[in-house]
Amino acid sequence: MRATDILTLSPLRKHDDLALLALRLMVGAFLIWGVWDNIESPARVAEFETFLARHGFPYPGFMAPLSVWAQFLCGAGLVLGLLTRWAGLVCAINFVVAILMVDMHQGIRGAFPSACLVLIGLYLATHGPGRFAVDSLFGGGGKRR
Repeated sequence: MRATDILTLSPLRKHDDLALLALRLMVGAFLIWGVWDNIESPARVAEFETFLARHGFPYPGFMAPLSVWAQFLCGAGLVLGLLTRWAGLVCAINFVVAILMVDMHQGIRGAFPSACLVLIGLYLATHGPGRFAVDSLFGGGGKRR
């Protein structure tokens, strides 16, 4: 092993697909968990509609289920590695809207989780899901370098 390998930790690159799988599984599961109560309960969706109306969203009766299902489908796509680039892009857009409409009023601490999801979504949209994904069966796993 060369000194530069030790300094840059470049041998870890051989595990990048595993790290990407772990990232996709964690974020995807989090997105699904975050909206599951809205999928199971019409009362929770109604609460979410009220929340959106209070924060000035147009058409909260339409936007609430749209956001819930977008988040759920993004989460499922990330877990499976299916349409991962699309899931990443939709995730990023969804959480940019969350930041602009709600989180920015809470300061950096309030906006940080959504900002992380924006950046993770953009990373997955631009880099793809890696080798351990349904997308890779169709040539969509993506080479990241």
